[in-house]
Amino acid sequence: MFGKKTDNGYTEVIPGIKIKTICYGKNTLMTEFILEKNSHLTEHRHEHEQTGYLVSGKIRLFIGEDSKELNPGDSWNIASNISHKAEIMEDSVAIEVFSPCREDYLKFLNTVDVCE
Repeated sequence: MFGKKTDNGYTEVIPGIKIKTICYGKNTLMTEFILEKNSHLTEHRHEHEQTGYLVSGKIRLFIGEDSKELNPGDSWNIASNISHKAEIMEDSVAIEVFSPCREDYLKFLNTVDVCE
C-alpha cells in the first residue's frame, strides 16, 4: 500500500484533536494528528506500542510518571498498556505508528489518499 499526501480526510475525535490514518499493514498503522493549541489528549492506555514524531509545533507529553516538552524533530515511544496524555502548547502536527495494527483506526483511512 502507498499513501498519497492530501489535506482532506481528517476526523475530529475530541475537541482540537484531528486524526487521519495515512497507511497501514498487517502489523503496523501510521496516523497523522492535527493538534490545536490549548487542546488536551486525555489520559488513556491501550495494548498498542506507539512511536511518534513531532513534525511541527510544541506539545507536553506525559508517559507514565515522566513528562517532556517536545519540539519539532523530537520523537517518543510509549510501551503497551502505559498510561499517557498530552497538552498541546502550539498548533502542532504529529505522526504516530502503532503496533499491532489498530483496527479501530482503520475507519479514519481516507481511501482517496491510498494508492494500491
